[in-house]
Amino acid sequence: MSIGEGSLTERVLRRDRRIVIAGLAAMTLLSWLYILAGAGSGVSVWHMAATSMAGMAMPPPAWTSGYWLLMLVMWWIMMIAMMTPSAAPMILLYARATRHAQNRERLRQGALPTAAFAAGYLLAWLGFSVIATALMWALERAGLASGAGLASSSRQFSAAVLMFAGLYQLSALKRRCLQHCRSPADFIARHWKPGVAGALRMGLEHGAFCVGCCWVLMTLLFVGGVMNVLWIAALTLCVILEKILARGPWLGRTCGACLLAWGALTLVV
Repeated sequence: MSIGEGSLTERVLRRDRRIVIAGLAAMTLLSWLYILAGAGSGVSVWHMAATSMAGMAMPPPAWTSGYWLLMLVMWWIMMIAMMTPSAAPMILLYARATRHAQNRERLRQGALPTAAFAAGYLLAWLGFSVIATALMWALERAGLASGAGLASSSRQFSAAVLMFAGLYQLSALKRRCLQHCRSPADFIARHWKPGVAGALRMGLEHGAFCVGCCWVLMTLLFVGGVMNVLWIAALTLCVILEKILARGPWLGRTCGACLLAWGALTLVV
C-alpha cells in the first residue's frame, strides 16, 4: 500500500468513526428525551414524580392493543437509552474491523454492516422488551405494581426481586456473559461473519450475551419504578461501569452482595 493510500484509509476510518459516534449519540439522546417526555403516555416523568410525591394515585389505563404496543415501544426505547452507551465500544470496534475487511476485499458496503450489527444488537433487546411488557401486565393485574411510576407495591415482591438479582450478579452465567461484553476484540475474532447478513447475526449474538448479562438488573425497574428516571439513570451507570472499568467484575459482585442485603432488609424493616 502506498503512503497516499494509507492516508486515505486513515481518513475514511476517522470519518466512519465520527459518523458512528454521532449516530449512537443521537439515538441515545433521542431515546432519553422520549423517556423524559413520558414515553408516549402524554404525561412527563416530572408530572409522574410530582403526582407520586403528592400521594395521588393515577388509575391504570386499560390494556388495549394500542396500549400493549405503546408499552412495548416504551420498554424497547428505554433499553436503547440504557444499553447503547455500554455497547458503543463494541459497535465502534466492529465498524473499524469491518472497514479494514472491506478495504482488504475491495468491497464498498459502507456503513451498512455496522448499521446491521447495531440493529441485530437492538433486536435482541426488543425480544427482552416483549417479555418485560408481558411481565408488567401480569404484575399490574396481580396488584404487585402500581402508581404513577409503576413501582412495586409489595414488600415481599420487592425483596424477592432484589435477592434474585443479587444472586444472579454472583452467578457463573452472569460472569460468562459479562466477559463477552467486556472483550469486544475477542468476540469479533471468535464470531466474525462477513457481509450485512453476517453483521446482523453477529449483532444478535452479542445482544444475546448482553441480555444475559443485564436482564436481571433491568427487572429492578419493577422495584424502583419503571418510569422513575433517577432509577433508570442509576441502573444505566451501573451497567456502563460494570462493562468498562478494569474492576468491573468486582463491582458487579459487590453490587450483588448489596442487593442481597437490601432484599433481606426489605423483608424485616
